[in-house]
Amino acid sequence: MKTKNKRSLFTAGLLLLPVFLLSSPGFAQKSEAASDKSDAKPTPSAREYSERGADTCLKCHDEDSAFPVYSIFKTKHAVAADRRTPFAQRQCEACHGPIGEHGKMMLRGGEKRAPIINFGPKSAMSFEKQNAICLGCHATDGRVTWKGSSHDQVDVTCASCHKIHAPRDRVLTKKEQPEVCYQCHKQQRADFYKPSVHPVRFGVMACSQCHNTHGAVTASLLARPTLNQTCYGCHPEKRGPFLWEHAPVPEDCSLCHTPHGSIHRPLLIKRPPWLCQQCHSQAGHPSVASTPSGLPGGTPSSLLLSGACTNCHSQVHGSNHPSGYKFMR
Repeated sequence: MKTKNKRSLFTAGLLLLPVFLLSSPGFAQKSEAASDKSDAKPTPSAREYSERGADTCLKCHDEDSAFPVYSIFKTKHAVAADRRTPFAQRQCEACHGPIGEHGKMMLRGGEKRAPIINFGPKSAMSFEKQNAICLGCHATDGRVTWKGSSHDQVDVTCASCHKIHAPRDRVLTKKEQPEVCYQCHKQQRADFYKPSVHPVRFGVMACSQCHNTHGAVTASLLARPTLNQTCYGCHPEKRGPFLWEHAPVPEDCSLCHTPHGSIHRPLLIKRPPWLCQQCHSQAGHPSVASTPSGLPGGTPSSLLLSGACTNCHSQVHGSNHPSGYKFMR
């Protein structure tokens, strides 16, 4: 009898369990949430994104397309395992925006495909919006001064210099970077073909070794606070301090040298002795090179030929010799 009563109570409990669960507040809330979720419609912005991501784009943008994109899979932007990259987020649409009607497969006769965000100088999108997309990920320490920089003020876009889909970005390669810069800086290109130059066109140096192209608080976007500090990065022997300092040296290297190229060696703005005579009087010297009585007329002194002033004053940047006040030793 006791066993029979226990079975009856167990059976009654099972029958009452669904009623208890249905009447409980927690179950009701979950049911309402599930109902809302099933009935909810995606927002318009969510519907515009492709469910298949890059697979949708690759149907059209293959190697036979006018805009092939397969090469992006050889770049850092397409590393899905790195959460910082676009392909770890919405893939192509992380930069190009929701695909929307652009991904429509079938077009009627004469119908043009809906536009999508694109980049570069020929893009219909403003340069501010283009750069804002790039800076959304790349606004790191090296680019905090982009706003208001020389390149920003003349509406240069990131895509004007960088090729995002290319496996090798030319502007990041020392040998090829100058050709990218020369597209706008044609005067500097001409300077680098003069007889005395920094070895930029030989692939030994790149423009970014001296200039911070993403912005700087210095003149000419110099990578270091002053011109002299920039020069000392490669020419530390000219830094000093010297016992006897030649005044123009710590003041400004460009008083005597031009940075990109010159017809005078070594990158001098004028040939000695004319360069030296901009500051120094010719009195007391055996010949005055800038008058008819000296070079090139008259009988010149042999001391002013070839190296001119530097034949005697060889330590033009400064001297540490106790008797080097005339920079002769």
